[in-house]
Amino acid sequence: MDLRAKYDQAIQTAKRLGFQGAATQEGDKLHFKGTVRSEDEKNQIWNAIKTQPDWQRDINAEIQVVAQPQPVGTTGGGSRTYTVKPGDSLSKIAKDQLGDANAYMKIFNENRDQLSDPDKIKPGQVLKLPV
Repeated sequence: MDLRAKYDQAIQTAKRLGFQGAATQEGDKLHFKGTVRSEDEKNQIWNAIKTQPDWQRDINAEIQVVAQPQPVGTTGGGSRTYTVKPGDSLSKIAKDQLGDANAYMKIFNENRDQLSDPDKIKPGQVLKLPV
């Protein structure tokens, strides 16, 4: 039985996600072995594998998550941050970071959890910047 054909959806899902590894058939088992960048990617591959009712008989998988380093000034989810300096205002930050001083309300709205007034920011505050 050609398990690669049977599990083509899972193989294509793995390729689309940038799975670093291979799916090789050895005898009556299909071996998925490699790494992905997140638990979500790992779960997407597993969900695709589990679309076949007899997957437990066919599949041997070692899919590991290898965390990717975050660039400086970013947080999870792809958002950027900015640490307030003395003399900063939201409009100055918006101009410097977003290219538009009028975008200060976007920064304010992104940080409502810590800001109650767009004119009241403090040096040292770490603000989330809109993506």
